[in-house]
This record gives sequence, structure tokens and C-alpha cells, in this order.
Amino acid sequence: MAALLETVETEPATKATASIVWLHGLGADGHDFESLVPELRLPKDLSVRFVFPHADVRRVTINGGYPMRAWYDILALDRSMPQDAQGIRESAAQVRLLIAREKERGVREDRVVLAGFSQGGAIALYEGLRHPGRLAGILALSTYLPLDDTLAAEAHPSSAALPIFMAHGTLDPTVPLSMGEASQRLLRARGHDVLWKTYPMGHSLCKDEIEDIRIFLLRVLGDPA
Repeated sequence: MAALLETVETEPATKATASIVWLHGLGADGHDFESLVPELRLPKDLSVRFVFPHADVRRVTINGGYPMRAWYDILALDRSMPQDAQGIRESAAQVRLLIAREKERGVREDRVVLAGFSQGGAIALYEGLRHPGRLAGILALSTYLPLDDTLAAEAHPSSAALPIFMAHGTLDPTVPLSMGEASQRLLRARGHDVLWKTYPMGHSLCKDEIEDIRIFLLRVLGDPA
């Protein structure tokens, strides 16, 4: 059974009734997006808990085999290359445990947003679309859909109407814009509710994107009842 990941968490002033599980990018850790919480300016009455897990340390081929926090190995940023299916599935199972823990702590599954940046966003898409319960939504930033050839067979029916926010920098040198575009086209072709945004930036976040994320979160978490 997958082990529960260590996390960095921010708690609301009152008992949490919603949770955002936010996955960091390659080589970062759970602290990476901790400072974003106040920038999102979410209403206090939403009572949102932010959960920022640390990925396990593993060797990453594209970075010379150097060990770092990573959700899976990357051989190359080339979709024709083999993908680390085992690593992707192991990390998805760990994220599923975190969602289950939020349920145990009193947050309904349909009040959980699964978010991620870059490699973390890839896991958010992979797990969110296969998760056996209805989540509130998926935030996938500067990323792509991994193992997309297995989605048709593995997607859970509960994900069919799941709101998805995908955003990408038009100048991204790390995860090419074309990879994000291809993923959002595939998801839309399958009938998924994808909001796609691009910004004139590299592999990062910008002020306009943060505001759009805020609007999306208010859309999917706006009714705390």
C-alpha cells in the first residue's frame, strides 16, 4: 500500500469544509506554493485547507539521474519516448490517500480541488480524471496529460463533468506550449469541461493567472453549504 506523503498545510480560521491538494513541480517541495495562499484572497467563509505534499525523492533521467523530489522519472520531454508509468501510478495512489484523509477529516470529496504545477499538474490530471469519486475540480498549470493513451479505458465516469482549469505560458522553455495544447484538445474532444488559458510568460505563474485561478476556485468552491 502507498505511504502517506508528508505535507505542508495551511488551515482556515474555522473548521475546514473544503480542501485544495496542490502538487509541486520537479525538484521543488511542498513549500513551493505555500506563499500563494494569501495571494489568492479566497473568502474566509469558504474555510479552505491547503495541503502541499512533498513528493518522494527519486532519480530523474532527464537531469542526469540526479536524485530529487519528483512525482515520476522523465526520460525526455518527447512524447514519443516511453513514460514512467509505474512512477506516475505510484504517485497517483499517494495523492488518492491524501484525498481520502481529507474525507476522514470531514471534507466532502466534492469539495476537494486537485491542483498541480508542471510535473505536479500532470499527476493532478492523471489522478483527477481516474479518481473514483466526484472532486470539485482540477487545476493543471504549465503541464500536460501523461499516459493519455490509457485515459479512454481508465477514466472514471464521475470525471465526465469535472471542471478543469489548464494554463500555460506561451514562452515556456521547460514544458512546451504544444504539449499543453495537445492535452487540452484531447480532453475537450472527450467532452471534458476544460477552461484553457495562456499567458506571455515562461515556466512560472503570473499575476493575471493567479487572478484567473482565484475566479476558478470561487466557481467550483463558491457554495460552502
